[in-house]
Amino acid sequence: MMRPQSPLFRPSIPMPHGLGDREAAILREIVEEYVETGEPIGSQTLAQRLQPSLSPATIRNVMAELARAGLLFSPHVSAGRLPTEKGVRLFVDGLLQFSSLTEEDRASIDSRLDIHGRSYQDILSEASSLLSGLSSAAGLVLAPKSDATLKHIEFVALGPGRVLVILVGSDGQVENRIIETPPGVPPSALVEAGNYLNSRLGDLTLGNLRERVRTEMDASRHELDALTASVIESGLATWDADGGTLFVKGQGKLLADITEIERLTTIRMLFDHLETQETMLQLLQLADASEGVRIYIGRESGMFGMSGVSMIVAPARNEAQKIVGAIGVIGPTRLNYGRIVPVVDYTARMVGRLLG
Repeated sequence: MMRPQSPLFRPSIPMPHGLGDREAAILREIVEEYVETGEPIGSQTLAQRLQPSLSPATIRNVMAELARAGLLFSPHVSAGRLPTEKGVRLFVDGLLQFSSLTEEDRASIDSRLDIHGRSYQDILSEASSLLSGLSSAAGLVLAPKSDATLKHIEFVALGPGRVLVILVGSDGQVENRIIETPPGVPPSALVEAGNYLNSRLGDLTLGNLRERVRTEMDASRHELDALTASVIESGLATWDADGGTLFVKGQGKLLADITEIERLTTIRMLFDHLETQETMLQLLQLADASEGVRIYIGRESGMFGMSGVSMIVAPARNEAQKIVGAIGVIGPTRLNYGRIVPVVDYTARMVGRLLG
């Protein structure tokens, strides 16, 4: 695929010792080709794109310098060059030209995150889906546990052994979870469980309520029949007082370009990591340390301990600048950073405003 000729230009950060504008222009072309196609690029193709033009022999010498600097490598003996993670990092920090969020993208995000008539969880799930759709990678949205007190709890039967638990916070946020219950739970047990918990809400957070109810039930279990007690315990156990809610959408997109078994193993390991409580806490720590959008390449985040994976994450802050969540995208190193960064930034600001 032919692209317009690229002018030589001066990078916005210092290049490694001995590398200048010409090297920067060639590195940028190689990384941009990698992001677009995933394929290596050779000196002949680069000679056609660079302006002013350079001979293929000169370009090969420059590519050799970039390889010695640890910025490029050759996947095959006779192939062109691909960027290393160090090369992608240099590109992101000083050579990348970020695009502006289009009005179409902005309108799409605004409409899909419209809060009217939607629950807290619906908004977070939708944010994760739209990030995946706009980035062609996996979208991550994490909301930490709420410190708000509870206003109402309700249990609604969905079918044999399945009950919907509805929690309404004093801040207006609504969370819904589905729990499994023992067979034969009558509607009266659900009503009794709801009444029991609602009578004890006061000004308690979910964690405080869990602690109080467990203490009371241990002391006077005879006041509740076994089925009602099981509903209460299952409902309270659904929420982890020390964790949060993590939505991951678009995992299948991470498998789209996999041709090697090693990459498949890496992605499977990534899926396992994303399901752990530790990952949620690390995501929040990364967001807390960021003023805005941060890009982590390979092992830089300290979360996954694997190469070939990049993550773009931003904090979602409310009007008081308190972090109410983390918004991000995770995918292969060849993410389209220039397009995704403004999408993550705008989505994080929207979610922060909606949840604030």
